Amino acid sequence: MERPTHSAAGPLALLYVALIVYASLFPFTGWRDQGIVPWAYLRAPWPRYWTGFDLAVNVVGYAPMGLLLTLALLRTRRAGVAVLLAGAAATALSFSMECLQSYLPMRVASNVDFALNSAGGWLGALLAWALARLGAVGRWEQLRADWFGGESRGALVLLALWPVGLLFPMPLAYGMGQVYERAEEALAEWLMDTPFLDWLPVRDIELQPMLPWAAAASVALGALAPCVLGYTVVAPRARRAVFALAALAVGLAVSALSAALSYGPANAWAWVTPAVRQGLPLAALGAAVLLPLPPRACAVALVLLLGAQLTLLNSATPNVYFASTLQKWEQGQFIHFYGLSQWVGWLWPFAVLAWLLVQLLKPAPKPKIAP
Repeated sequence: MERPTHSAAGPLALLYVALIVYASLFPFTGWRDQGIVPWAYLRAPWPRYWTGFDLAVNVVGYAPMGLLLTLALLRTRRAGVAVLLAGAAATALSFSMECLQSYLPMRVASNVDFALNSAGGWLGALLAWALARLGAVGRWEQLRADWFGGESRGALVLLALWPVGLLFPMPLAYGMGQVYERAEEALAEWLMDTPFLDWLPVRDIELQPMLPWAAAASVALGALAPCVLGYTVVAPRARRAVFALAALAVGLAVSALSAALSYGPANAWAWVTPAVRQGLPLAALGAAVLLPLPPRACAVALVLLLGAQLTLLNSATPNVYFASTLQKWEQGQFIHFYGLSQWVGWLWPFAVLAWLLVQLLKPAPKPKIAP
C-alpha cells in the first residue's frame, strides 16, 4: 500500500492555532490603548483568585498545538529540532495573545496564563516526541496507508472537524449548513443605509418550519455524509462498514455531549426527536447500500447528498424554541469554543463540497498494469 505523502497534522495544527486566536481575542470589540507596553503583564504579581481548573485549562489548551505541530514537523525535521520549533511557536503565540489581550476590556493579560500556555505547548511537543520514539507515529502512518491510502489528508481533516461542528446545538440534529436565513439577515444589516441594500433580492414567501418527512430526510443525509466522505478514501467494503459504524457512533456520542452541556446531563438525549429516530436508521441503510460504490462514484453521490440536505435545510426556518434559546448558547460556553464550533457547523458542508469538486476535477488515476 502506498505510504501517505502528506500529513493531516499540518492543516489540523493551523486550524488549532486559529481556534486559539479566536478564543483568546473573542469578542474582538472594544480595543483600547491603556498607555502601557503590552507586555507589562510579565511583571504583574500572582493573581489573588485562581482555581485548579483554570490552571489545568491553560495547560491543556495549548498541548494539542504543540503535539500537532511536532507531528507535522517530524516529517521534515529531526525530532529534537521539531520539538524546539513547536515549543517555541507555542510560547510565541501565547506571548502574542496575552499582549493583544492588554488592548481588550473583556480580557485580562496574565503572566500565569502565558507560563501555563507555554508549558502546555512544550508538553504537547514532548508527548509527540515520545510517541515517535515509541513507534506510535510510524504505526499510525502504516494504519493510515492501509485504511485510507496516500492522498487522504483533506478527507481526514474534514472528518476531524465534523464532531467539532456537532458540538454547537443546531435547530435539527446533524443539520449542518443551515445558513440562508441568517446570512440574508446579516447581509441586510451590513448594507443598511447604503444604496446597495436595494440590490438585495427579496423573498416573496416567508420560510416555513420543516415538515416531518423533510426533517427525517435531513437527519438521514447529515448522518450519512461523514460515512460517504470516508468511503471516498476507504476502498475495502469491510473496512467501509467498520468506518460507517464508527462515524455513526461518534455522531451519537458528540450530539449527546452537546445536549448534556447545553441543557444539563439529565437532558443528554433530549435531541432524539421522532425525526432522529426515523433518520438514523435511514442513514445506516444508506451507508450499507453505498458500500459497493467506487471512491469516485462515492464523491459524486456525496455531492448529491449534501446538495439535497442543504436544499432542505435552507428552505425552512428554525423552530421558535430554538431561536429563543440560541442567544444563550451564542454567549460562548467553553465547550462551544466561543461560538467557533457554530461556524464549523455552518461551513462544514460547503468545505466538503469544495474539496469534492477539486477531487472530481482531477483526472482519474490510471489502473496499474501488472507486468
